[in-house]
Amino acid sequence: MPFDNPRLARIDRHLAKYVDDGRLPGWQVQVAQHGEVVHSSTYGLADLETGTPVADDTLWRIYSMTKPLTSVLAMMLWEEGEFQLTDEVSRWIPAFAEARVFDKGSATSPFLVPAVEPVRMWHLLTHSSGLTYGFMQHHPVDALYRAAGFEFGWPKGCDLAAASDAWARLPLKFQPGTAFGYGVSTDVLGRVIEVITGRRLDEAMHERILGPLGMTDTRWWVEGADVKRTAALYAAFEGKAIRYDVLGAAAFTEPLGHSGGGGLISTASDYQRFMDAVLDSSLLAPRTLELMTRNHLPGDLAECNSGGFAETVLDGIGFGLGFAVVLDPVPSRSASSVGEFYWGGLASTAFWIDPSTGVTASFYTQLVPSSTYPIRAELRQLVYSALL
Repeated sequence: MPFDNPRLARIDRHLAKYVDDGRLPGWQVQVAQHGEVVHSSTYGLADLETGTPVADDTLWRIYSMTKPLTSVLAMMLWEEGEFQLTDEVSRWIPAFAEARVFDKGSATSPFLVPAVEPVRMWHLLTHSSGLTYGFMQHHPVDALYRAAGFEFGWPKGCDLAAASDAWARLPLKFQPGTAFGYGVSTDVLGRVIEVITGRRLDEAMHERILGPLGMTDTRWWVEGADVKRTAALYAAFEGKAIRYDVLGAAAFTEPLGHSGGGGLISTASDYQRFMDAVLDSSLLAPRTLELMTRNHLPGDLAECNSGGFAETVLDGIGFGLGFAVVLDPVPSRSASSVGEFYWGGLASTAFWIDPSTGVTASFYTQLVPSSTYPIRAELRQLVYSALL
């Protein structure tokens, strides 16, 4: 299935409009097939205020595109027999043994009930644990997270172990395994990895994935000369990109705790190495990837979503062990293939892997929130319409 180059050129013409009218500062896009890059381009500025253009080696905050790396690392340990998917998380984080579930009431007066089912490893990998994000602004439990200091970041002085214990003491939004709820599940998974390996998450990630794949630009914070290579973060305001250093500045300070759910900064070429390694079974056995990219929820996300934000459309989409998975592209009116798996990040970055065609695609910019523009759907249209 070769690509038509004139049709691939439509990608740049279309996405350029987002920069030309001020909606995005700049972007980078890369499309590959069977590990060979067939289209790679940049446009616009990485930093509007300094006039720095987007370059091939620009560093991007990939936020929740960290989650697939953490999930793959966990499943590498699963392949070695370190845990079963049905194991209780309290085996490594004892505070989860006392999990309680929000039943009714409000953030100031919640009525809690015992968890019928303990939080298990597969619940963390599928976001069916009942854990949430404070920034959701959707449910009383979200407000309890914010009150505890967990909104976009963690309280000062809080490492991953302390954060995981704090989340375990907060109510779950729903009974584990009964629904999909986007949240800190992958951060807790990162803490389990730390306990299993006896290493900090960043160290374990480097030893098992980043180092072997040569992902030398991927890290949890940026310092020194690389600061100039890092794109500035922007927020959408009245159709324009407005600098958002309040959140973006966190990329330049070493964190006390390493977020397995949203902490990484990377480049297009580094993330391509990761996608290629997932697709060609360099990291995981084919059987493991097959397990990870099947739907582990009781229905699609439209049926199972507990409310709030997720980095995906819901209709016809399931969720596996670390990835959203296309069950049927028709309900969302998408050109995707059945079995395609993917995810995205808060600053509008995104990727997908299509095993049926060998196609991988990734997109990078720095605009929050990621739901501002339909770039991900448009990119699929543009890429798949160029596939002959």
